[in-house]
Amino acid sequence: MAIRTRTILASIGALAVVVAGGLAWMAAPPALEDKSPGFTGAADLALIERGSYIARLGDCVACHTEEGGAEMAGGRALETPFGIMRATNITPDPKTGIGDWSFAEFDRAMRKGIAKDNHHLYPAMPYPSYARMTDEDMTALWAYMSQGVQPVEKANMPNGIGFPFNQRWGIGLWNAVFLQDEQFTPDPAQSDEWNRGAYLVQGPGHCGACHTPRGIGFQEVAMDETGRAGDRFLAGSVVEEWNAVNIRNLWTPDHMVQLLRTGQNNVSSAVGAMADVIEHSTQYFTDEDLMAMAVYMDSLPTDDVRPDLPPPEPGRDPAPVPETLFTTAGGLGYAQFCADCHRNDGQGVPGVFPPLSGNHVLSAEDPATLTHITLTGWKSVATDARPRSFYMPSFARLTDAELAEILTFVRQSWGGSAPAVTEKQLAQARRKLDPAIDSSTFQTPRIAALLDEPNADQLVMGMRLNAQTRDLLPDNVGNDMNCASCHLNAGTVAEGSPYTGVIAFFPAPQARAGREVTMEDRINGCFRRSMNGTALDETSEEMKAMVAYFDWMRNEHVAGDDVPGRGIGSVDTSLTPDPERGKEIYARQCAVCHGDDGEGIRDAAGQVIYPALWGDRSFNIGAGMARTYKAATFVKQNMPVALHDNFPLGQGGLSDQDAVDVAEYFTHMPRPDFPDKVHDWPDGNKPKDARY
Repeated sequence: MAIRTRTILASIGALAVVVAGGLAWMAAPPALEDKSPGFTGAADLALIERGSYIARLGDCVACHTEEGGAEMAGGRALETPFGIMRATNITPDPKTGIGDWSFAEFDRAMRKGIAKDNHHLYPAMPYPSYARMTDEDMTALWAYMSQGVQPVEKANMPNGIGFPFNQRWGIGLWNAVFLQDEQFTPDPAQSDEWNRGAYLVQGPGHCGACHTPRGIGFQEVAMDETGRAGDRFLAGSVVEEWNAVNIRNLWTPDHMVQLLRTGQNNVSSAVGAMADVIEHSTQYFTDEDLMAMAVYMDSLPTDDVRPDLPPPEPGRDPAPVPETLFTTAGGLGYAQFCADCHRNDGQGVPGVFPPLSGNHVLSAEDPATLTHITLTGWKSVATDARPRSFYMPSFARLTDAELAEILTFVRQSWGGSAPAVTEKQLAQARRKLDPAIDSSTFQTPRIAALLDEPNADQLVMGMRLNAQTRDLLPDNVGNDMNCASCHLNAGTVAEGSPYTGVIAFFPAPQARAGREVTMEDRINGCFRRSMNGTALDETSEEMKAMVAYFDWMRNEHVAGDDVPGRGIGSVDTSLTPDPERGKEIYARQCAVCHGDDGEGIRDAAGQVIYPALWGDRSFNIGAGMARTYKAATFVKQNMPVALHDNFPLGQGGLSDQDAVDVAEYFTHMPRPDFPDKVHDWPDGNKPKDARY
């Protein structure tokens, strides 16, 4: 509802200016029709239940319920360029709601936008669409609103809308020109399913309120697919820095149903107001109604090319990785800040993070939604089918120039012929959205700056060896781990064992080895312990590239410096682990990325997305992550990702006890042995959580 407010209010103001003066007589409200609600006294339960479903079809809850407030009691603030509008109380409370309304007054408000006291409602309440509803549905809806909703005494809050938009007589003029007050008429040439879908889309669903372009009076240019402008119905619009995409023949009916039911399909995820629509409304529609809507939308012709969606079944070929991923600033920025979730090939993670290929957010001519998400973040819809929400943090901390390079890379790689995103577009969006910026003092190194160095090729190779270790060094990695499995975002995440300044502390004594170790020793320790592999030749070009990358990350730090974000934080080691509780936390927080049985997850081509946490393909018994408290410190700071909206990965968020419990559970699951363990701790000082 919020995203349609700007255009609708603008229409009011535009018309008010044009007709101000001698036409005010047109604003007089029509007389009430003598309508019977079809029942006297108390409605039967079946009618009320049907009305409850129709309220879902009309998305009443999302607009008329403020966060944390009573359902339908109003108060939700809608921010507009013209001020604040607040949703009204529509519970059957006789003092502050609609409890003293008659059915005729309710019906007039729903169809003509005129309240009981004859004042005009702002068309942010989509009465032009509700006018198409049948009398039977309106009767059932009234039964529910008057007898099925809990009354709540809550006074309506005043709107903060200034002149001339607060002159409601202008809405009467708008109605006289643009309101088509007529009920839906089925098309006899179409099937019952098609007609049902058309009714739901045009009427209670009011899909056109957001997805149809606006005309000279900022009215919807078409209310259905017929007439001179019928080809523009549902053809897409840009409102409040969001793209309400063209939904004519957008996806197959099955894909559309999947999005409306779960908030995701295999090429997209709901964003903006559409997420609210799905959370509060469409997920509860019957399968038959969802398919009817999808069939109707699928039947509408469009000039847009429907994407060739990849088959979801296992066995397909791996998706290609863009050639410019490691050769451009935008590509390296993507590799650093985006690939941990959306992956190098842009395929995302099924059911978790949306793919980029075929995603209309990327391919839209206007990048409004893409810039909006990037600057303010995103949250997936919580539905019964997929109850957990996943977050994408705001990246407003990055400069407009950096974001323009990254988003342009993304659109050029997976957005078809979509034009580049400019710094000017991002600056304009930033001014309008005013996003909050992460205040962390940790200065995240920018991997794109590698291209400015004289040994850029070597440094980029070092970065790739961190992220693609098992693929580039198969003879040295014996499982499914990469360095980036622990060193997130190319080793640039605070308290995620970042590489910032780390080389300045080597050579350094190591208790486990009982001697001083070099940077090369430390790297090979990971190959042997964490990756179940073999040491890398210290004179090889690969080792030189990795060391060069770490040296670039020095950032002028010297041994003894207090490097912000260094290490993996701490956890209370006095806590007693509870592995049974840890198992429950694992199932709730970890399994979606690491598998129900710790086996990791793979894509349809068999490529590892996230690694195993136990079993033959996991890190071995000699790795630090196989120690309870060491693993818990990492988990507390860095896992799970996408749990909240903090930069850069939404990582961390478990309590110390949660982290200790889940670490105790997964560290003690079966994993490969480490034969060289007999040489560890030669001088004593073995940690209390060591497995041997």
